[in-house]
Amino acid sequence: MKEDIATRQGKWETTVGVDLLGHTLGCMGLGNLGSRVAKVGLAFGMNVIAWSQNLTQEKCDAVGAVKLVSKDELMAQSDFISVHLVLSDRTRGLISAPDLAKMKPTAYLVNTSRGPIVDRDALLDTLQNKRIAGAGLDVFDYEPLNADDPFLKLDNTVITPHLGFVTRDSYEVFYKETVESIDMFLKGTPVRVLNGDNPPPRH
Repeated sequence: MKEDIATRQGKWETTVGVDLLGHTLGCMGLGNLGSRVAKVGLAFGMNVIAWSQNLTQEKCDAVGAVKLVSKDELMAQSDFISVHLVLSDRTRGLISAPDLAKMKPTAYLVNTSRGPIVDRDALLDTLQNKRIAGAGLDVFDYEPLNADDPFLKLDNTVITPHLGFVTRDSYEVFYKETVESIDMFLKGTPVRVLNGDNPPPRH
C-alpha cells in the first residue's frame, strides 16, 4: 500500500519488502479457512506451524507439512501469524499482551477472523510502540471504526473494512438463500433450520 501511494506521487522503491520463502507462517486455527491459508503458505515455500485448543498433529498432517506447536511456540517462532478462530467465550481476548510480547520484533499479525480475539488495547500499544513490524486488520471490536479511532493513525498497519466476505459471488449466495429461506418459511417448509428437531411452528 505504501508503494502504491509513493509510486502515484512520483517516487520509486521507497521501502524494503519481506520474503515469504523460508519464513514461518503461524496459523492460529486450522479449520476450513486456516487450512487453505496454510496451503498457500506451503505453496510459497514457507515453514507452516499451527495451534488451536483442540488441534491435533493428525489434522495438521491432513493439510500438509504443517507442524503442531504450542501457543507460546507459535507466538515466538512465527514471522507471520494469521488468525482463523471462531469468536466465543473461549477465544475472546485469546491473544493477550503477554502473547504479543512473545512475538518477534520483525513479525506481523494478520487478523481476518474477529476483532475481539485479540486484546484491542494490547495490540494498539504493541503497534504504537513498534514492538512488532506491523499488522493486517480486517476486523475490529466495533465496526465501522470511528473517524478518530487510533488504529487509523498507525503507519505500520494495513486496515480494511471487514472485506473478507464482500464479494459478488458471496452476496449472490447470501441474497438468494435469504429470499429462499423466507419463501419456504411462509410455505410452512422451512429450510436451513438451526435446530432441525424443533422447526418453527406453521402459522
